[in-house]
Amino acid sequence: MSQHDRYASPLAERYASQAMLELWSPRMRHGLWRRLWLALAEAEQELGLPIPDDALAQMRAHLDDIDFAAVAAFERRFRHDVMAHVHAFGEVAPAARPYIHLGATSAFVTDNADLILMRRALELLRGKVLRVLRALAAFAREWRAEPTLGYTHLQPAQPTTVGKRATLWMQDLVLDLADLDHRIATLPCRGVKGTTGTQASFLTLFDGDHAKVRELDRLVSSRIGFAASIPVSGQTYSRKLDAQVLSVAAGVAASAAKFSADIRMLQAFGEIEEPFETEQIGSSAMAYKRNPMRSERIASLARFVFSLEENANQTHAVQFFERTLDDSANRRLAIPESFLATDAILVLMENVASGLEVHPARIRRRLDDELPFMATEELIVREVRAGGDRQEAHERIRGHSIAAARAIKDGAPKNDFLERLAADPGTGASLEELQALIDPMRFVGRAPEQVDEFLAEVVEPLFAATPEEPAAREEVRV
Repeated sequence: MSQHDRYASPLAERYASQAMLELWSPRMRHGLWRRLWLALAEAEQELGLPIPDDALAQMRAHLDDIDFAAVAAFERRFRHDVMAHVHAFGEVAPAARPYIHLGATSAFVTDNADLILMRRALELLRGKVLRVLRALAAFAREWRAEPTLGYTHLQPAQPTTVGKRATLWMQDLVLDLADLDHRIATLPCRGVKGTTGTQASFLTLFDGDHAKVRELDRLVSSRIGFAASIPVSGQTYSRKLDAQVLSVAAGVAASAAKFSADIRMLQAFGEIEEPFETEQIGSSAMAYKRNPMRSERIASLARFVFSLEENANQTHAVQFFERTLDDSANRRLAIPESFLATDAILVLMENVASGLEVHPARIRRRLDDELPFMATEELIVREVRAGGDRQEAHERIRGHSIAAARAIKDGAPKNDFLERLAADPGTGASLEELQALIDPMRFVGRAPEQVDEFLAEVVEPLFAATPEEPAAREEVRV
């Protein structure tokens, strides 16, 4: 069969980055298995088991030259993937053959490797979150003082600035970054726990010496780069760890989905648009269309990631007693694909954030339609200070504002609310005086200053702690 005759995951074919694909590749996973077997044998020798030096030397010499054809042949015979790799490793390291996997159960390599991969995947996501933050920081700085309509309940509200709105997207990512850092710092390995987590096989190997078994667990954990192993386990580590890790991925996806939803609406308003290549086609039928396809893809992939977080909790809930095997096939799909999809989301998000197109004239036109209404409260206060009745002022201003809003909906070319008020003898103010009240900058509060403070006090310290990587941006398929 050619590549065109079999199904291939879109995450691998179209969306995820090369780095994330390589991380979850068979070569990486099974190379880790061999390193885990080496770490176990080295620690067992250090603690007194008679494992020859040449056995360890042969293992070190064959960590990456995996013969996958030989592995496949062994698996057809044994119907067991871990034992297939044990035999394939033993063929190229014959002196080590009697000692590979000594005292261990399959979960020693599968679980520890999964935790290593998840931690590395979290680190890859962390780097991409920082790249998105850098792109959004530049955008926020450039547009810090550009007034734009704010929205509550998806209805026009008090103005903010384009840059301030970008800091809301950034704030979500900063919170995600804290979650990523926490999981990276605290994720334990499974360590050396044995068949049902009791370490009985290792206690037998070391003639009942509990101290040596505990030290074996510590040595192996240290050799594979973890400060600690999970204190107790069944045959596998608690699948709650998977749920916690996938929750972090889902949190990143949720932040990106919120960003993408805002961009899609702003593009519908004509205020801000995502990048669009010169020869890009928005619609096969409607030649004029410029659709927010990348933002839509972010939303689409995010829903997939959300479903996998729930999946992980469901898997954890049915791991009866010391473990059941109904987690295995599920986790082979759910864990890598959660990271591949979140990775793809961040590649897209960086691309969109780096190329956002702002249309100030359209933004101002929409502001002009709504700003006169923003001044109604100040107009009421103004009349009361001049000796007027608050309730009468409220009723008169309400009547003019409703009439002006109706006129706009019925096709009026502009908002004439202020003209209506100026013509009302009860207002006591000229049109020029009223227009002076609706300068957009009078309504944005501290938005520009908040942008400056957020960048200086929150975001720049994050950048300083993690220098920008020179890696080229990932290609985005539209």
